[in-house]
Amino acid sequence: MPMLQSIKWQDGSVYILDQRLLPEKIKYIKCTHYKKVAHAIENLSIRGAPAIGIASAMAVALASINLKVSNSYMLLKKLKPVFQRLINTRPTAVNIRWAVDRMKNLIEKNLNLDVSELKDLIINETLKIQQEDIEINRKIGQFALPLFKEGCTVLTYCNAGSLATGEYGTATAPMYLAKERGIKFRVIVCETRPVLQGARITAFELMQAGIDVTLITDNTAGALLRKGIIDFAIVGTDRTVRNGDVANKIGTYTLAVLCKENKVPFYVAAPLSSIDLSISSGDMIPIEERASEEVTRLKGVKIAPEKVKVINLAFDVTPAKYITAIITEKGAFSPKHIKYINSKKSEKLRLKL
Repeated sequence: MPMLQSIKWQDGSVYILDQRLLPEKIKYIKCTHYKKVAHAIENLSIRGAPAIGIASAMAVALASINLKVSNSYMLLKKLKPVFQRLINTRPTAVNIRWAVDRMKNLIEKNLNLDVSELKDLIINETLKIQQEDIEINRKIGQFALPLFKEGCTVLTYCNAGSLATGEYGTATAPMYLAKERGIKFRVIVCETRPVLQGARITAFELMQAGIDVTLITDNTAGALLRKGIIDFAIVGTDRTVRNGDVANKIGTYTLAVLCKENKVPFYVAAPLSSIDLSISSGDMIPIEERASEEVTRLKGVKIAPEKVKVINLAFDVTPAKYITAIITEKGAFSPKHIKYINSKKSEKLRLKL
């Protein structure tokens, strides 16, 4: 099992593992104000769609306990700017809005409570969201586990691991379960430029768990796929929409196209909280663009000419046609059927991997 938690609530404060420092240093940031949590989301101290959803819920809890108000109606009024601040931190990942909306709905349904009782309810809901995420990830892992045959080699990208979630991870959940069951397999991890989440975080956490890991540069993936070394690829998602298109870390689309070209199955691990059925197509997903320094500097060292123009998209969209299946806590589904995920027919549409 993973040894580190990405985020925890302790004695009325939020502690966030500063993932910018991994793997060299393990340090938690103590947050006593919601603005510090919001900043940690923006600067990638905490990242990964489920984890920043949990962080957003905890930020609402922090804000609520710091507000001195006489009644629950006033608490809701004072929290509205907090909701918006959190939603604005990172626009592509739908989990932030999902978590904020869940907290907001909880408050609106319990305005009859004394304000101290409501604050306790908010804190408990935050902890419930985190625990649910752990259970959801394990279910995703169970549905994806049949993919892991003895001696297989799996390719993954960026970090959809335990440090991107409450625990287990999404794409890495079946890896941890396969390890627990004694299945021998190898994971090839793409470094994931420009912030190197694959090299710094995924390789680190899988090695901590005793999993066989090989690190490659992003542009090595195509050569390995062509040689037939990879049995399948599995990645996470920051937002999956109604037609089965998937937004994930920049470079995911490239990898999916390479998998399709080389007839290698490409799977996406997607908790329901990351599925946005309000959007019909991936073309409508807002794509975050980050600072040019992430590309022109590496750990503070300049690696590009001064004032060079930079395009630094944080995410790209992989069209549904390149995805073999989307694996959720309800099971695996064809991308074209993801729009039925919340309907009664979903059980009949579930794929057997």
